[in-house]
Amino acid sequence: MTDDAVTTEKELALAAANARVPEIFVYNHSTLVYWWPAWAFGYVAAFFNTLLSNADSQQPPSGIGLSYVSLLLLLVIFTNVRLRGIYSVVTLVTLAFIVVLLAWLGWWDEIAKLLPYLSVRMNTGFYLVFSTGLLLIWLIMFFIFDRLTFWRIRPGQMTVEHLIGGAAESFDTNALRFHKLSSDLFRAALGLGSGDLEVIGAGSDPRHMSNVLFVERKVRAIERLISVKPDMAE
Repeated sequence: MTDDAVTTEKELALAAANARVPEIFVYNHSTLVYWWPAWAFGYVAAFFNTLLSNADSQQPPSGIGLSYVSLLLLLVIFTNVRLRGIYSVVTLVTLAFIVVLLAWLGWWDEIAKLLPYLSVRMNTGFYLVFSTGLLLIWLIMFFIFDRLTFWRIRPGQMTVEHLIGGAAESFDTNALRFHKLSSDLFRAALGLGSGDLEVIGAGSDPRHMSNVLFVERKVRAIERLISVKPDMAE
């Protein structure tokens, strides 16, 4: 057997061994991942805007525009203010208290009387153009820019990989501890159980991945994977 044949067999064997090694990818996402309700509701609003428009005046209903503006304002707040753990509970209790207090004082009726004077109207073209533009940006961020840097975790090894520049750092998982930070209730609801993941190594600064989707499932899968010895995974 020639040297080239032996080399080829070794390369094929190595490739087959690598293909059998289980691995988990962890991606960091920007806060834009939580903005899917904006473009989704925009398309719904465009449909109802056309359906409910008055045939004579062609004026779209004000309630749809007011709902859309309210949604955008809430997304701005929830994606820029972190309410972890007990703070999420305190916020919900406070909001519930305010709702009950206003009802007890009888102010909701007065507030409802003001709504007809709040005229917020946007045509169907605005909803379609804005929602489509936001959807395109969301897709580009989610499938391209958020995946330029990621963690590749295998039995015994974690690699931090950067697609641009080809840089990579490797760590022994025996010296690493994976920790999920306290959840933000609102971000977890908007981001399919998302959360922040932290990995702590001996003698090194903690590394963070923000807005990891299905973070609880990821942590459990990582714990099972790193408990496997490298020779057992081959």
